[in-house]
Amino acid sequence: MRIHIATDHAGLDFSRDLQEHLRGAGHEVIDHGPREYDPLDDYPSFCINAAIGVVTDQQSGIEALGVVFGGSGNGEQMAANKVRGARAALVWNRSTAELAREHNDANVISIGARQHTLEEAIEFIDVFIATPFSGEERHSRRIGQLAEYEHTGNIAGHEIGA
Repeated sequence: MRIHIATDHAGLDFSRDLQEHLRGAGHEVIDHGPREYDPLDDYPSFCINAAIGVVTDQQSGIEALGVVFGGSGNGEQMAANKVRGARAALVWNRSTAELAREHNDANVISIGARQHTLEEAIEFIDVFIATPFSGEERHSRRIGQLAEYEHTGNIAGHEIGA
């Protein structure tokens, strides 16, 4: 599987170690940056590029997922979710990693590098990659509604707006 990865300065060491782990597990890793430590770096472009890579690959029929990191993972998740077709989930334990895929068909996860050990992050990522989307109708329906809103600003049959 192709894994797109991005971080900010807070997750740079995590990113390097995780890329090594993922490559060792047989995955193709695409690093969207940064390449060097800069405490003033701006993570949005890195995470947006990783999400674009995932969405583009998936639309081309390439099996791909993404992982983004930051101090808390919050901003990185928000950045990835700005990409049409990206479904980025903040993951903080094994269960949230599993449910992100199983219920939400997340294609990107975000992890707080200052919140977890490397071993925990590896576990979350491995669970995320290994867990398939359930395909249950209720989950597919809700994902469809998110995509509909993303494209049209509406959800058929549901009131949107104040």
